[in-house]
Amino acid sequence: MKIVAWLGRIRSLWTACAALGVVLALVAAPTLAADNATDTAATQQDLEAGRILYEMANVIAKAPAMSVTIRSGYDAIQEDGQRIEFGEKRRITLQRPDRVRVEVQRSDGDKGQILFDGKTITVFRAADNVFARVEKNGTIDEILVFMVKDLQMTMPLARMFLTNFPQGLEKQVTSVSYVEEDHLFDVPTDHLAARSAAIDLQVWVTQGEQPLPRRVVITYKNAEGEPQFWAEFSDWNLSPNIAGDTFSFTPPSGAEQIPLLAPVRQKGSLPAQEGDKQ
Repeated sequence: MKIVAWLGRIRSLWTACAALGVVLALVAAPTLAADNATDTAATQQDLEAGRILYEMANVIAKAPAMSVTIRSGYDAIQEDGQRIEFGEKRRITLQRPDRVRVEVQRSDGDKGQILFDGKTITVFRAADNVFARVEKNGTIDEILVFMVKDLQMTMPLARMFLTNFPQGLEKQVTSVSYVEEDHLFDVPTDHLAARSAAIDLQVWVTQGEQPLPRRVVITYKNAEGEPQFWAEFSDWNLSPNIAGDTFSFTPPSGAEQIPLLAPVRQKGSLPAQEGDKQ
């Protein structure tokens, strides 16, 4: 592991004679030099890790459009302390400033869609063939915040798709370290570890001109049982060919429109600490 701890050594050299003092000085000098070199290397690695993390955030925040597939899983700590993992897959397509489409498939087979066309939020659940609509104007940023905070909707990693994502990281992250260069994906990635007051974050970022996340792991260290959320990203496209009807919703035959109500949190939900209501 390339995370190098800071080394600080306090030495007290008591010399009985000048000759012994010279010997100790000759022995200690290379060690002190090595410590200084290690500290400098660690600092450079941490600075590079921070640069990669914030460059990744800026690439996502500034993209005028994008599409990506996200497969994720999260721990649900049961009353007896057992960890049960639930998962889902999402296909996200967005076009700034005010278009977004999310296709969802959960691990239990449930499927649905969330769409915003600049004027209306539509939520569709295939199992019951029902949909709900809310008239709402705004940017993608405003709509994501509205859906998560006001409607209490499930939007994993919603903060990652806000235009102020880099500023949010700068405000919350207290440290960033470089772990290693990872070669287990189809392209080399930089494995980073970051910390905030509430979470520990690991992220694997693609090397090259488009530093995009390929995997994230979030540990909720202040929550009971320290549950984790993980996500793997594939099919990133920052210049997607978006059809004209991508963000429009046509109800299937027999679909019923119902009021859009905030869901009741059920067993299997992620901890309340996560602002994206995963």
